[in-house]
Amino acid sequence: MQSAGAVDTAAMSDMEAVEHTRGSYQKLRAELAKRIVGQETVIEQLLISIFSGGHCLLEGVPGLAKTLMISCLAEALSLEFKRIQFTPDLMPSDIVGTEVIVMDQSAEGRAFKFLHGPIFANVVLADEINRTPPKTQAAMLEAMEERQVSAGGERYPMNEPFFVLATQNPIEQEGTYPLSAAQLDRFMFKTFVDYPTREEEEEIVRVTTSPFQAQLNKLFEKDEILRLQRIVRQARISDEVMKYVIDIVRYTRIKTDQAHWFAQEHLAWGAGPRAAQFLILGGKARAILFGRYDVLPEDIRAIVLPVMRHRIICNFAADSEGVSTDFIIREIIKDVPAPDGWHQQHQVKKKKGFFARLFGK
Repeated sequence: MQSAGAVDTAAMSDMEAVEHTRGSYQKLRAELAKRIVGQETVIEQLLISIFSGGHCLLEGVPGLAKTLMISCLAEALSLEFKRIQFTPDLMPSDIVGTEVIVMDQSAEGRAFKFLHGPIFANVVLADEINRTPPKTQAAMLEAMEERQVSAGGERYPMNEPFFVLATQNPIEQEGTYPLSAAQLDRFMFKTFVDYPTREEEEEIVRVTTSPFQAQLNKLFEKDEILRLQRIVRQARISDEVMKYVIDIVRYTRIKTDQAHWFAQEHLAWGAGPRAAQFLILGGKARAILFGRYDVLPEDIRAIVLPVMRHRIICNFAADSEGVSTDFIIREIIKDVPAPDGWHQQHQVKKKKGFFARLFGK
């Protein structure tokens, strides 16, 4: 049975499904706005990662509605939602599941039965993933990468679609277990959740302190999401846009001839091939959400920060000068030749020192 507002897309052509997706995307934004005030960029990036089949890492201080945002998104997409609070004493079996001994009447004896953990859901919120030891983090990351978990010598596939949306608190880092670069690389996006504007905060206070609770309509079904994931991979990308993506990634690699001078001064390591893969896949998903079947350079630029910021590592000079990865990416992309001529409007001055460039001298 279909949910209210859902449409059967099985008989649609791919182009009809893309057009339907654009309308559904706008309706979905309107539905989420019933409970979520602002955070439009965050919601867009979450949807892009979901329709790309990737995972997302959210970073923001407490109280910015990260959990509410994810649970509402799962509700509107008709997906099963589970939340796991990561703590220092959390064990792998607490999230994956465990084997227990049960009475087997058919065999007239006892047998082992695997009890599924909370990770067996469509949308899993890994809350404060950096507050649990690496052993437990590894269990979660295996499910993310392999789409399965191993227990008692058996493999158990995850439910499809399957998305992990993890959160990190940027404050109170004492006693935490930061994810390694290899672990961070498994997340498609690293998205920053910022404070609301004054107008948004006034609306948040008004809505959340009233007795009214908005009801969300379900606009997608599981099968529709899986089909859209297949359509996303079929979206067209020209050789020029693909070259643009490759140039962005290669400009960050300080040990290559194509390295950008700003990267050579401020980076210890550049982005790997997975950055290019996710830029292209995310660009395709964004094009589909906006009702287009072709990827434009603007689609790439819209997601370059969340894709790249956790895949490049600053050196000591950058840390000492307070240069962020976002600043480095913005400086690099200004010099990457774009098919639409965008970079010509953002040409930087000749090489100067950091502070001269920063203050426009």
